[in-house]
Amino acid sequence: MTTISLSLRHAAGKTFFAACIAAFCWMPEPLGAQSPFPDENVPETGFTAIFDGKTLDGWEYDPVYWRVEGDRMVGEVTPETLLERNSFIVWKGGTPADFELKMEYRVSPEGNSGINYRSVKVPGVAHALKGYQLDIDGPGQWTGQNYEERGRTFLALRGQATQAEPGKKPHVIGSTGDKDALFAEIDRDGWNACHVIAKGNTLIHLINGKVMSIVVDDDPHERTRKGLIGMQVHVGPPMKIEFRNIRLKTR
Repeated sequence: MTTISLSLRHAAGKTFFAACIAAFCWMPEPLGAQSPFPDENVPETGFTAIFDGKTLDGWEYDPVYWRVEGDRMVGEVTPETLLERNSFIVWKGGTPADFELKMEYRVSPEGNSGINYRSVKVPGVAHALKGYQLDIDGPGQWTGQNYEERGRTFLALRGQATQAEPGKKPHVIGSTGDKDALFAEIDRDGWNACHVIAKGNTLIHLINGKVMSIVVDDDPHERTRKGLIGMQVHVGPPMKIEFRNIRLKTR
């Protein structure tokens, strides 16, 4: 099982510990087995594919940036289609609350992307989301962190377990590992398996079976309990992001 080094701090530490135990106990499979892809030898139960691997039926998106190639959902920004704002492909199947979301991704070396969840549409802005995000980027500066798009921004960097409280910046209450060591587990040229666990106010990001970040969101004014799922193409240089085998389990 994945080891999480906890730097517990009094009441906050107890809250974090209890929240993480509750979230991890919900998991039917062990996290972080010997294989970097922990599901290879453990059959999944309860997951449903939300991308059919053939079409973008059931998704809302800008066709300038999103298409299907083979069994992959592809988001691409070219020199001719540079963005003025981030653009998302959004699943139209619901607004999950407590769930597990799994998929595989491959990103170009200069790419910047992310997987949003418990998010909401931005009024008056097409294909824009506000909410929690498992960050993905080619260079590896941000991959695995929890970034709140159009919100509180950095909630937990890679390697951090944090607690968010009203009127305060999120503060570190634990560690999931060394930032650089965790990034070394990621294949910069190939496919990576990511896994989001959202249960109550606890949000856990894993890539290749390694816990990248944890947020315990104790801010009742800013946190969200349910919302949309979407994937991002980002402003900046040309980039490409590919997703496949996208599946969801709700409680």
